[in-house]
Amino acid sequence: MRAAVLEKTEKLKIKDVPRPIPQEGEILIQVKSCAICGTDIKVFHYGHQHIRFPRITGHEVSGVIVALGKNVEEYREGERVAVAPAIPCGRCYYCRRGIEAMCDNLTAIGYHYDGGFAQLMKVPRLAVRNGCVNPIPENLSFEQASLAEPLACVINGQELSKIGLGDTVAIIGAGPIGCFHAELARIKGAEKVILAEISSQRLEKAKFTSSNIYINPDQENLQQRVFEETEGRGADKVIVAVGSKKAQEDSLRIVAKCGVVNFFGGLPKDKPTINFDSNLLHYGEFYVVGTHGSAPRHNQLALNILTKGGIDAKNYITEKIPLAEIKKGLKIAEEKKGLKIIVQPNGN
Repeated sequence: MRAAVLEKTEKLKIKDVPRPIPQEGEILIQVKSCAICGTDIKVFHYGHQHIRFPRITGHEVSGVIVALGKNVEEYREGERVAVAPAIPCGRCYYCRRGIEAMCDNLTAIGYHYDGGFAQLMKVPRLAVRNGCVNPIPENLSFEQASLAEPLACVINGQELSKIGLGDTVAIIGAGPIGCFHAELARIKGAEKVILAEISSQRLEKAKFTSSNIYINPDQENLQQRVFEETEGRGADKVIVAVGSKKAQEDSLRIVAKCGVVNFFGGLPKDKPTINFDSNLLHYGEFYVVGTHGSAPRHNQLALNILTKGGIDAKNYITEKIPLAEIKKGLKIAEEKKGLKIIVQPNGN
């Protein structure tokens, strides 16, 4: 089969590799869609602590089951499925308490296991057993279904941030994750959604989210504008959906008393610190949380939202490319020329 193999950082080759053979409890899928994530770009340039080269990356995956290992009874060949890549062990302290995203033994497709930038992908037994493989409803395309993974992370983030009825939600960053946050906040009953982004082009493209207020912090004062829009209170919930030190620092100044700030976008590992005015927290009595992933149940919830039309995944798909053009796709995504680039290893 053909696959995009990351042999080392910044050395990605399209080549023939052996066809995976599903062992007991495993399934094999023909990959129909694998969306490019910001993490894929970071891994291409810098690698990852959990990746041992060579590795086939890609983790926003959907496809068709083409083979079943022994003792797999809940799935069938020909079934259309989406795969949640983060695999909890099901046995540790956190898994037993229903917090699978914090699993002590978490493994992931595209990191510990070969991922979806290939014609075929094997799904490990633990992923099959622990609910990481979900059937795709008939009215959802493979491309739309592969976006359930990033949406699942957004669902987890909004659960942790306790976004709900009547909230004013400010989101910094209008990339795919920021747009998902804006749309999901409205679904959850937010009264006002404020979307901030320093790229005017990206901010304009984000108008499909139907946010109430759009702000470019490079052109106007973010703190002043947020307070104007909230009668001087600040935003009840603030989501930092971009890996930016300044954005994280700004978020602490625009959150309302007893509100919640969510650091959804991580910072570079060599520059992970920010200037944190602890008096803002001391007197404002707000909460600061973070989000980095999701649990299998979030993936199922994401598929349900996409299926019912609460969020139209078609708005997020900028371009579809064949596997041979994956380097082009990574470049488009890195230059932020669109939202989601879909790799189709087996064609349409």
